[in-house]
Amino acid sequence: MPADLAVIGLGHLGLPLAQAATAAGFSTVGYAPDPHATPLTAPDGPLTATELRRLTAAGFRTTDDPAALGRVRTAVICVPTPLGADRALDLTAVADAARALAARLRPHTTVILESTAYPGTTEDFLRPLLEEGSGLTAGRDFHLACSPPRHDPGNRTHPYAHTPKVIGGLTAACTEAAAAFYGRLTDKVVRARGTREAETSGLLETNYRHLNIALMNEMAVFCHDIGVDLWDVIRCAETKPFGFQAFRPGPGVGGHAAPVDPNYLAYQGRSLGYPLRMVELAQEVNDRMPGYVARRCATLLNEHGKSARGARVLLVGVTYKPDIGDQEGAPAREIAARLTELGAHVAYHDPYVPRWTVLDRPVPRADSVYESAAGADLTVLLQPHRTYDLQGLSVKAQLLLDTRGATPAGAAHRL
Repeated sequence: MPADLAVIGLGHLGLPLAQAATAAGFSTVGYAPDPHATPLTAPDGPLTATELRRLTAAGFRTTDDPAALGRVRTAVICVPTPLGADRALDLTAVADAARALAARLRPHTTVILESTAYPGTTEDFLRPLLEEGSGLTAGRDFHLACSPPRHDPGNRTHPYAHTPKVIGGLTAACTEAAAAFYGRLTDKVVRARGTREAETSGLLETNYRHLNIALMNEMAVFCHDIGVDLWDVIRCAETKPFGFQAFRPGPGVGGHAAPVDPNYLAYQGRSLGYPLRMVELAQEVNDRMPGYVARRCATLLNEHGKSARGARVLLVGVTYKPDIGDQEGAPAREIAARLTELGAHVAYHDPYVPRWTVLDRPVPRADSVYESAAGADLTVLLQPHRTYDLQGLSVKAQLLLDTRGATPAGAAHRL
């Protein structure tokens, strides 16, 4: 059966796009070449039976048959692009998707890259694969564009439909073809000058956040050492109506973009012959935070007459952001590993994570977060999910380290 849209890759980017497209009335096919994969799990958690029925009723279906790619008007590549051993992006999945699509590409199809990419990926990497495999010419026989990802899992204020999409095409006509597609999904479409500008805007957005989080993490260590309450400092500073945007420290940076984008941007800078010093320094600062949290845990235990060796430590919230089940890049795993290496007995609680392994061993899951906090020598709040009663947690815990500044002032030790 023909479809309006093919979404290639049904992970943290592809599935939200498929949901938005079906809600907008697009007949959508999700292409996942591995028939044994379980693709219908979004960063927000597994789709419910109701959500699956709604998607299917709206015209969504999944397939592992590449022939379906030849019967669509628009194809969007949303496959993962992890870091390789050399810290450059691994574009293997993009290449596989491009070859599968190219063999069946029809004239007038619009092809869009949404996968995280370095500047030049669309034109220098994706375009040749599509042209060689199809015999068609991008910009003349088919439209080619990119739109950097902006999906923010769990964000109720800015859902897909209310988040502007940046689009850059190989030609002006390519840009307009992609804009016509996204214009039915979002309130606002922003046209970039070209594919490279669109790709680089995605990098700028991620690194803006990454650098400012690094500043706050460095300030957190500094303020703790001089006895200043950083959270009160931020509360005061954010009253300034101009020239300041509040960011907050944390136990580390997780997710699909923040831990990855700075690495390959720095890699590309070095390959051009000069380092991107601020990006590399921010990565270094943020990478130190899980180790710093583990040291703070050991210090707190010592200050209360206990050793890290043999201590019962409860980690609360192990996902990379609140109110979702995605653990990609979450600092909790490194913190747990470091505490385990210090000899602590680590347990965890997270309503979104039924099972968790660290150092290839399962970590005990607490049945009740409040009872477990009462019995633990130290409780560490890593992710303040909305389901937690943080006031109750601070009352129950013998000793509480809040890495997010989420508990009431004075109720816990803060990062």
